[in-house]
Amino acid sequence: MDCDDAGTIPTNLRLLLVLEEIARVGVPVTPTEINAALGLPKPTIHRLFATLEEEGFLQRDMDGRTYSPGPRLRSMAGGILSSLRIRTARQAILKRLSGEIGETCNIALPDRDAMIYLERVETQWPLRIQLPIGTRVPFYCTASGKMYLSTLARSHLVRYLSATDIVARTANTLTDPDALLAEIQRVREQGYSLDREEFMEDMIALAVPILDVNDRLMATLAFHAPTQRFSIERAMEYLEPMRHAAADLSKLVA
Repeated sequence: MDCDDAGTIPTNLRLLLVLEEIARVGVPVTPTEINAALGLPKPTIHRLFATLEEEGFLQRDMDGRTYSPGPRLRSMAGGILSSLRIRTARQAILKRLSGEIGETCNIALPDRDAMIYLERVETQWPLRIQLPIGTRVPFYCTASGKMYLSTLARSHLVRYLSATDIVARTANTLTDPDALLAEIQRVREQGYSLDREEFMEDMIALAVPILDVNDRLMATLAFHAPTQRFSIERAMEYLEPMRHAAADLSKLVA
């Protein structure tokens, strides 16, 4: 916020400006880091953070110093993304993409400890994998989850891996932290993520990022398919249509 005197910020705007700055930064933050942009008195910024934490809009991270969006703020963001106008256009994009690929396409949002399905369009095939809207899936063994993890700073990624119970979902699940770090680095470099039967046996998936106006991951776009119909090699043939659809989805909230 451009403001020569922090005292000119109306009291009833301060909480909103804190949330706006947290959203702009997009990573766990301390009150001091946010206050560098707002210039409020030190006791004031700490009081605002305490209020937001108490009311569930922010939550303190494992290090005890930084804060991330809490359940009420995440719910509010999801509600905005689910507004009728946006949802109608989003469904049209997903239906077009699902029709081209011939498989189920979905949009997922990162939540506290998992990806949560926000939207999906089902394939017409009788054989399909049931993962309805609202389903929560792990970060470490799904295409969408690994796509999200690739956007984290290395220190946050290492902290996540050390704190997470990495359970083998299938014989292909990467459970070694070093192997996961290498995989996530590949995802970061290539800009897409694959699930090679790591979450469910006989299912593969491809995910790409949906970016916000600051070119940060806002959500993921993915499709998954049974291996009876799809191979990884065939999935890669749809990378460019996936990226085009993700760009169209990004424009809906620009």
